[in-house]
Amino acid sequence: MRSLRSRLLALWIMLVVSGIATGYLLFESYRQTANARLARSEELAARACRELADRYQFFVTGWSGGEIDDPLKQQLAAVVQSALSGAAGVEGGIWQADAGSLAYAFPTYEGTGPKTDLPSAELNTIRDVNAEAQRSGRPSSIRQSGRSQVLIVHACPLRGPLTGVTGWTMTRAFTAEGPAYNQLLAGLLLLALTIFGSAAWLARVLYVWSRKINQIEAALDAPHAGTIDLPTLPRTGAPELDRLVDALNGAGERLSVERRRAAAAERLAALGRMSAGLAHEIRNPIAAMRLKAENALAVADGSRSEAALTSILQQVDRLDILLRDLLEMTQAREPRLAEVDLETFLTRTVETHRDLATARNIALTAGTGPASSPLPQFDPLQMQRALDNLIINAIQNTPAGGKISVDARRRGDLLLLQVSDTGPGIPDELRERLFEPFVTGRADGTGLGLAIVREIARNHRGHVRLLRSVGGAEFEIEVPWQPS
Repeated sequence: MRSLRSRLLALWIMLVVSGIATGYLLFESYRQTANARLARSEELAARACRELADRYQFFVTGWSGGEIDDPLKQQLAAVVQSALSGAAGVEGGIWQADAGSLAYAFPTYEGTGPKTDLPSAELNTIRDVNAEAQRSGRPSSIRQSGRSQVLIVHACPLRGPLTGVTGWTMTRAFTAEGPAYNQLLAGLLLLALTIFGSAAWLARVLYVWSRKINQIEAALDAPHAGTIDLPTLPRTGAPELDRLVDALNGAGERLSVERRRAAAAERLAALGRMSAGLAHEIRNPIAAMRLKAENALAVADGSRSEAALTSILQQVDRLDILLRDLLEMTQAREPRLAEVDLETFLTRTVETHRDLATARNIALTAGTGPASSPLPQFDPLQMQRALDNLIINAIQNTPAGGKISVDARRRGDLLLLQVSDTGPGIPDELRERLFEPFVTGRADGTGLGLAIVREIARNHRGHVRLLRSVGGAEFEIEVPWQPS
């Protein structure tokens, strides 16, 4: 599924592309309009030249020729005036190769008076186009492009008694002015105000929304010391996002309330299970001591007193161990951190249980640990107590001929202590509550060993977990390599 941000970005790209395409089409339309206007101007000049040729032909009909004097030039100017009177914006005249201009007229000139002077700026162009028409015997045109207009000069041969005579016309096609140009400017301005304005507005909306969403994400991802509740998000000022923020804050408050209720219920349930287990563990030794005392009192000669006292002391020792373990689990002690050489620590811990493992025909091995510097820091006495409990559990659950390995490794800034065995594994019904007090799979067990391991790991700001429960058990204690 595409995000809203990507969809808005795609819409923005479409607007920009649409604006560029529309601008290109408007420009091409204007250019085609300018080309059409240029073609019409060329046709106008050519038609005016043909009209001039017709009028001249009518003028010289029946005339055998004569000297070119001022009266003749005036008559020829009148011919040009008459021929071009219907061609708006067209000027022209009659040209002779040897004499130059014989006549000139611009009947549609919009100045204050009639224009009678030959345009000096275009004189060379007029001379060239007439020379080309005289040389080829066919109409000829020259087009000169300027910044805002195109000059069109057309010449056509004139038949008659005068030799080397051609007619010429000249007009200008304005390419950067006029209605089409104004429409282009208006269209581009409207395009800039609508499409590109919409694109700019959408870009701002996309930027503002992205920034506000990033603020919400940052507030949700920020660590909050001492709490796992959802943070209270600040309002963004955007009504749509603020409704989402209010919903998240409300959900966070309800979740916090429910979490506290669930935690309280879980603590009560754990306390109930612990109390039931503790009552069971205490009542069994008391019952045994009561039975031994009653048997000893039943015999008047006191022959059973010594055996009864010995049994009672054993049960007292059992209660003492139980209460010690319970205090170890419930009274958290701050670890006394020290740099520890892992190979020496693992060897010393394993050697403590070597005789018991050998007596049960179990191979107990210790790893060398990672050779990294600096050395890890933890409380060696507490951590050895945790490993002792894991190793004793492994020995008690591993059959003869099995193997137990104790090792340590480093993963980033974490220290991992592992104890694995080849025993039958952990029953399914115990896995969920394995680290709770008084949960055990042995009839003679108190169920406090793994609970103590968990509390020691927590004291070191770590945790313990069961990695493998089938085909043998594998436990792992994870703590910081060097707590800050």
